[in-house]
Amino acid sequence: MDPVIVVGAGPVGLTLALALARQDVPAVVLDEGPGKDEVRPARTVVLREDTAALLERLTGVALGDHGVRWAGWRSVRRKQVIGEIAFDEGDPAAPLHIAQHVLTTALRAAIAEEPRVKIAVDSRLDSIEQERSGVAAHTRGPQGIWWRGSYLVGCDGPRSTVRKLQDIRFPGRTAVERHAVAALRVELPLEGRALLHRMPPWRSSGPSAGEVTARPLPDGVWRLDWLLPPGKELVTPEIVVARIRETLTGWTGESTPAYDLLDTGVHTVHHRLARRWRAGRVFVAGDAAHLLGALGTQGLDEGLRDADNLAWKLATAWHNGPHEALLNSYQTERRAAVAARLRAADQVLPVLRGSGGLRHYVPGAARGHGALLTDGHLGRGPVGRPGSYADSPLAPRQLEGEITVETPVGAPVADVRVTAEDGSFVQLRDRMGRGALLVVLIAPGTGVWDRKHWMSAGVMPRLAAAVTALPHRAELLVAETYPGAPAHSVLLVRPDGHLVTALSGVRPADLYAAAEATLGGAVKEEEREKKEAEAGSGAR
Repeated sequence: MDPVIVVGAGPVGLTLALALARQDVPAVVLDEGPGKDEVRPARTVVLREDTAALLERLTGVALGDHGVRWAGWRSVRRKQVIGEIAFDEGDPAAPLHIAQHVLTTALRAAIAEEPRVKIAVDSRLDSIEQERSGVAAHTRGPQGIWWRGSYLVGCDGPRSTVRKLQDIRFPGRTAVERHAVAALRVELPLEGRALLHRMPPWRSSGPSAGEVTARPLPDGVWRLDWLLPPGKELVTPEIVVARIRETLTGWTGESTPAYDLLDTGVHTVHHRLARRWRAGRVFVAGDAAHLLGALGTQGLDEGLRDADNLAWKLATAWHNGPHEALLNSYQTERRAAVAARLRAADQVLPVLRGSGGLRHYVPGAARGHGALLTDGHLGRGPVGRPGSYADSPLAPRQLEGEITVETPVGAPVADVRVTAEDGSFVQLRDRMGRGALLVVLIAPGTGVWDRKHWMSAGVMPRLAAAVTALPHRAELLVAETYPGAPAHSVLLVRPDGHLVTALSGVRPADLYAAAEATLGGAVKEEEREKKEAEAGSGAR
């Protein structure tokens, strides 16, 4: 079968290609550039726990060695600290701040060792043709040829050629926020903590007072962002240097400390959402599908979740034939999740960015505004929290044995330690992204015994038979505990780590029904009866 064509060699496109390869699906990445990325210290990303883990799993690189996990977060208004959060060393909830070229370098290095992925450099897409059995893409330039693929995914950024060729509308708002950005090496009295300073006292009052954010990078480097007033005022190097000097002087309380300016730029935030994310065998992901980033939110985070969501669905269709309901669920799940964050940001923006008015004099208003901005920067609350898939079309209908655990249905599961099928102890997150469903039995005490002693005892034989009979490849794992889950409960987890259901005990019929729903209900009735009969005979 033909490979999946990925258009665009940014972090999202490279992540998708690797995720497909890990599930035995070949991919061709069409890279319109020369095959390496420009080093821009001021172009950085903040990764949350789930997306950082996804990239580490795919690349085998400990990203914390190349970026900085924040030691804490501080929110200041004028001269008053209105909020402070500390992160313990090694706390996975601490955001990871890293240069984007470091990410793409790690992804390219992993792809260089992956025989299932080919990167075609200097290959600019100019046309797409779809057929019933596949898709063809034509590139111009030195590699000007037709590429044949099973599916095509546009990860080619805000000005996506794929989106335009498929006539997909991209409505939204332009220039929601503008920031002047600088990366500089300097000593700051922040001890590895990120800082949001609103209305700093060295700035005049009014809309231009704005805010400045400082986020640490390795080797004593900091990225500073200054919110610019509305409009299209030209940001000259002299303006940026003036901002740097007054900000450093204001924070240190002395004359401007010595600093080494590494890079500058202007970051303009747009809010847009594609009307469709699928057109036949063509999909869009990342900035080609959505743009967000106001109030400290991170668009790349959502793009990486797009890749994680789409990879296992494409892999299932590639190996087993078209699963239309499963493929359609990509748009339903991911578009709804991003739309919710965009709505939340758009509702909050007038409150946080408006000038004057009674709200500035309401007691506690400044602290509430600071909390909203903190949520955006730390990935919490309606503005910053990644969405779940509770209303997914893949969610099973009500199951007789379903119970509630701390993880809501459709949300990412907690990363607990589990025993794998070979008897080794691993983290649950390490088993994700392999294309298999994960079935997790909660069995206190199993961690102190050799696997061979409990695999043939208690409920294990019946559960193992039920897992074997599922309509999709599945891996059976055992955990000593899981937040909110009673002993002998069973969790069904999607390949991308989202909870399908939690069941009270071993219930083969419920487990089968939930797995079938997760695949879009694609299993035929007679096959279901056969599988359930096999599960029942195995239980005896």
